[in-house]
This record gives sequence, structure tokens and C-alpha cells, in this order.
Amino acid sequence: MQKAYLKLKDGTIFSGILHGKANVCGEVVFNTSMTGYPEILTDPSYNGQIVVMTYPLIGNYGVDIYEKESSGIKATALIVKKLYRGPLPEGKTSLEEYMSKGDKPILEGIDTRALTLHLRDNGSQNGVIYLDGMEAEADNILSTFPKITERDLISEVAVDKVTQSPELSEGFVAPPTNPTLKAAVVDYGIKYSIIDDLYQRNCAVTLFPPTFKAEDVLDKGYDLLFLSNGPGDPALLTQSVEEIKKCLKKIPIRGICLGHQLLTLALGGKTVKMDFGHHGGNQPVKDMITGKTFVTSQNHGFMSDEKTLPSEVLVWMRNANDNSVEGIISKENNVKSVQFHPEASPGPHDKNDIFDEFLKEL
Repeated sequence: MQKAYLKLKDGTIFSGILHGKANVCGEVVFNTSMTGYPEILTDPSYNGQIVVMTYPLIGNYGVDIYEKESSGIKATALIVKKLYRGPLPEGKTSLEEYMSKGDKPILEGIDTRALTLHLRDNGSQNGVIYLDGMEAEADNILSTFPKITERDLISEVAVDKVTQSPELSEGFVAPPTNPTLKAAVVDYGIKYSIIDDLYQRNCAVTLFPPTFKAEDVLDKGYDLLFLSNGPGDPALLTQSVEEIKKCLKKIPIRGICLGHQLLTLALGGKTVKMDFGHHGGNQPVKDMITGKTFVTSQNHGFMSDEKTLPSEVLVWMRNANDNSVEGIISKENNVKSVQFHPEASPGPHDKNDIFDEFLKEL
């Protein structure tokens, strides 16, 4: 453990104790979940980001092999107020050991409340973690580090070739042996739980890389095209958007998170970067069709720009806090998508039935 600092792009500095390597840089975002840190850290959508947990004590139930959303830790670093070091249930690994094995640092002891309020008021921004006496080197790293809107973060977390019936880790269901539906899933950094939910509904999954072509999925026996979650700015994925456009009206298309944003672009709308995004398991969302409000898990820093949506696109869901678009429907193009995570790992399972909604009309 060594004295260390987090320096934000705007020059603000917070001090703490470092566990692991220094001179790591990424976009600093805060997550309001009280639990679920293993799933958060392994969520590919956090690739390139330093995650600040707003809950003051993190790590009190350790980590086990079942609590992950990908092959390993995808977040750049973790910032906590206090790291738990007490006894753990049998078979659990401590969070500190887990992060060390993944070669990802933890910055402990920071005033996470002050940091969260600063990010809320000034927006998510790049930050660098550095050791005492190394500020000059850190300044050089931070000054040249690209914004998240300029980074390709997807190629590091997505498949690079077509993958039939991907096997998930222990604790998830196996691929269905006699599927009733077949989904072509474009992997931009998909979470295991999304594939798991499709498998549970007897839907076969074929993963395609982000460089997929429309001809790869059209007239190939697939019942739907599914666009996954993933990190970074959807506006950078111009090639993917063009291929999605070619699929409109020719195959049902569903999307979650980044997939929702890409459908917004393919339908003719635009996306915008949010000041500090939605990251946590307590985001209220209202279904504008049923009038019901429910709690969701979310992780995104970009959103649909409602004023740019074509008139035929229905705003299906809205965030009850800020009224932002959380879901869209285009009956003309057989499109449905949501911004939140209905697989909710971690988080509430209030809207796990979205997967049923996605599949029922196929």
C-alpha cells in the first residue's frame, strides 16, 4: 500500500492509498449500487473506465466464480472509500486479491462522496491514478490521453469471429439443445447474463463480431438480430450502423444499452454524451404504454437524443428522474430496444420480462 492520488482532467486532486499499479488512466464514473461489485467490474461496458463506488464499504462478501459478466475484470480501476478486509464465506476470494490477480488497481481512502458530487456537478472526465512524487509523469499521461468519444474500446471486449452457441462460465445455463428460436447476436461487449437469459428462453445464440455484414445474418435462418451492450461512443460505430440500416424491415431487431443507441442512429436519430450518465442499480424507469414504473440497473454515458427521433419511432420507456429516453419501438421496422439492463446483473429484476417482450412476436 502506497500513498497515491487521483487527478481529474479539470485539475482536481483526491488522495488515497493505492493497491496495485499506478499511472492508469480512464474516464472516471460513479456507480450507486450498494452491492454487485464483481458483476460491475467484469461488465465489458466499463472497459476504459475507472469506477467509483458511492457506497462507503466495498468487498464485504468477497468474490466467487459465479459472479462475473465476462472472462475477467474489464474496468480500468476501482475507487472505494473503505475496502473490506474481514472474514469471508468459505470459497470466496477477497476483492483485493481478485483485483490483484486481474492486474487492476484499487484506490482506497478517497472521499468518494466529495468525488461523486464533483463528477455530478462537473461531469464524468478522464482521470489518472499516480503515486506520491510522480505528478509530473501523471500530468503527461493525462494531457495526452484521449477522450472516451475518441477511443475504440469495443475491439478489446468483443469476439473477433463468428461463435456458435458460446459456452458461459460456471453458474450459467448451457446452450439449448433443441432451440425454438435462433438469434444472430452482434457482440459489442456482451454480458454473460444477456446470453443466459436468451438461453433460458430456449433461444440459440450465434455471436457475430462488431464488423458483421448484413448479408451474414439476413436469409440465414435467424429469427432476430440482437444488438448487445458495450463500451464507448456509439457515434464511432458508423460501419455497424450502416449494416444495421440494411437489416431494417428485413428481420426483427432488438437491442440493449449500446445496442439501443445504435438502433437510434440506424433509425435516423442521434445520440449525445450525458454529463455523468446512469450507473447503478436504482434507476427508476416508466413504461409509457402501461404507465407502470419500475427499478432498473443501468450503465451508460450516452443516450438517445429524443428531438432527433423520427416521428414513427415511439418512446417506449422514460427515466423517471431526468425524463431521458430508456426505450424505443418502431413498428414500421420491427424494432424494440431498451437503454437499461433487463438482465440486471447486478441489480433488480423488475423488468426481466423485457426478454419475453423481445421474443413474443417473432
